[in-house]
Amino acid sequence: MSKNESGEKPTNFIHQIIEDDLNNNVHEKVVTRFPPEPNGYLHIGHAKSICLNFGTAEKYKGVCTLRFDDTNPDKESQEYIDSILSDINWLGYEWGGDVRYTSSYFDQLYDWAIHLITEGKAYVCDLGVEAAREYRGSFTQAGTDSPYRNRSVEENLSLFERMKNGDFKEGACSLRAKIDMSAANMNLRDPMIYRILHTSHHQTGDKWCIYPIYDFAHGQSDAIEGITHSLCTLEFEDHRPLYEWFIENLPVPYSPKQYEFSRLELNYTITSKRKLKQLVDEQAVTGWNDPRMPTISGLRRRGYTPKSLRQFCEMIGVTRSNGVVDMGMLESAIREDLDSSAPRAMCVTRPLKVTLTNMEEGVEEWFELPAHPKNESMGARRVGLTRNLLIEQEDFIEVKPIAKNKHDKWKRLALGDAVRLRGAYVITCNEVIKNAEGEIVELLCTYDAATKGNNPDGYKPNGVIHWVSQELSEPCEVRLYDRLFTEANPDGDKERSFLECVNPESLVVLSESRIERSVKGAEPETRYQFERMGYFCIDTDSTDEKLVINRTVTLRDSWAKAKK
Repeated sequence: MSKNESGEKPTNFIHQIIEDDLNNNVHEKVVTRFPPEPNGYLHIGHAKSICLNFGTAEKYKGVCTLRFDDTNPDKESQEYIDSILSDINWLGYEWGGDVRYTSSYFDQLYDWAIHLITEGKAYVCDLGVEAAREYRGSFTQAGTDSPYRNRSVEENLSLFERMKNGDFKEGACSLRAKIDMSAANMNLRDPMIYRILHTSHHQTGDKWCIYPIYDFAHGQSDAIEGITHSLCTLEFEDHRPLYEWFIENLPVPYSPKQYEFSRLELNYTITSKRKLKQLVDEQAVTGWNDPRMPTISGLRRRGYTPKSLRQFCEMIGVTRSNGVVDMGMLESAIREDLDSSAPRAMCVTRPLKVTLTNMEEGVEEWFELPAHPKNESMGARRVGLTRNLLIEQEDFIEVKPIAKNKHDKWKRLALGDAVRLRGAYVITCNEVIKNAEGEIVELLCTYDAATKGNNPDGYKPNGVIHWVSQELSEPCEVRLYDRLFTEANPDGDKERSFLECVNPESLVVLSESRIERSVKGAEPETRYQFERMGYFCIDTDSTDEKLVINRTVTLRDSWAKAKK
């Protein structure tokens, strides 16, 4: 029997492979790994890999190690390392043992490079990058042997040691594996395995000025850690023969196997770290954790939950078929989670003053509303009503439009009509006050005291709207976030930059908003459903003086509606 923690059947082809391996005693214990490069923040695509690697280890009572693939110090930093650790913890996963670094294996990798040289399977090449590319050939033409390919073992050992000692400038030479320059798989045409970088490393300092290439370090690091199933995305499928060549030609302690799955492609976004960094560097966003970014930290700040991201990854599944996932699926996952878990509140984002002319100044009336209409265990909240109220500007119209059908009927407040305030009274608009420019600045209304908890007798309100008291509410800044790009495939047109597709309305800041007092003092990342508005999250920019609130997602898929 397979060591399946949950007892459920395999849900994807990788789990089927693992179950077969366990049932056939190929492995006694499943060991996976998550090996991020610390050259940027993790994004939604990494969330899929995290869920697969850590989730697989959990399911089969195994271990998932965390290893930073830190072989390119030019682009790496401690900031990225810290963000990755935080993201994985936030998603709810624990790695086995200590955090690992490929750089911890640099001594061993260097010794294995010496082994390849000694066996006549690696050589120091003086070709520059452009020349090496020309010698490599093409998909239709075989490559040409480097003029340095037949150097003696002794010469190669001497040159490689001089590389290590810093005797050469960057780009002067490299160490290449001697495989087959006529191989159909371009990755086997004498690939580079070490290059010179006179760069201080965030873990090893100035100990090294040569660094292994990912393709050389990756498989050997897996072997050192005893990884049983090395799970990669499909772009590494063509690299697998090279992965296996190194494993077969080195005295490694273990022979891991690589398996590929399709990466996550999400429309209306990009998941290239280089291009995400470009968004940050060119200030199209405020940082890696900008709530418009598809980074895990950005999604977290926007209000997404670990549960919603894990559920989303479960929804899209694990296959070998490439495809594009609709952003609506991700938004559906967070709506489903927050619908049941987020307490309710009322917030007026674009205030319009309402004066209840039949209520005296200074009178306060408090209403007790449920924190969640379907979950009594969440308790209740108190909302205060006074003579001076605020409603949304868009919830009032002076002259109602003529309805073409019952679905087009105006269901908010209009001059001469009535509407119910959520959880409180029915009010009727009697007069509209305008400024010198003709803009509506105040509504004079009356409330019906008999409608507290009762339907009005003799007339029918147009609908229900949310509100707050002007005196008993709190100031807040509401940031309405939307999709970062206007095009489903912002990187699809090679004639233009993806930056030209940035949505100019991806962030609308409403600094004069007001929110009910029950939300005062809420901690960052506290999530709410604002009545009739959508799901929102308290932002880390909040202060004691003013709340800052991010819109996570609207109540319904407004993009799908607009597209229709």
